[in-house]
Amino acid sequence: MFTSYFAKLSKLSNPLSISRKSPNWYTGPVFELLAPKWSFLNDYKDGKIDNLGYIEQYHKLVLAPLDPKTTYQHLIDVYGDDVTLLCYEKPSDFCHRHIVALWFEKELNIQVPERKF
Repeated sequence: MFTSYFAKLSKLSNPLSISRKSPNWYTGPVFELLAPKWSFLNDYKDGKIDNLGYIEQYHKLVLAPLDPKTTYQHLIDVYGDDVTLLCYEKPSDFCHRHIVALWFEKELNIQVPERKF
């Protein structure tokens, strides 16, 4: 499992969007359980919460209801071990896919690196 962003889609063989809304041109699979909720996503975009607030809301509203082991195994079983979790931001930008990767690392001791090109 890896992470990346939509701009690199043409280089990916097994993409999986975890965004709240994928680009209109994206026709691949979507895993909505890891997508941010509109409530805190809009608050973040409007400047009402900062990165820390976003992380807190993401953990509380998205990750807390999920079991990391079950979620990881489901992703591997359904999409394969070479699946790449996608969203919009460049690797150096703040992004929820990095929160997911850190969650798997912390909870399962599994590395989910950014795909290198």
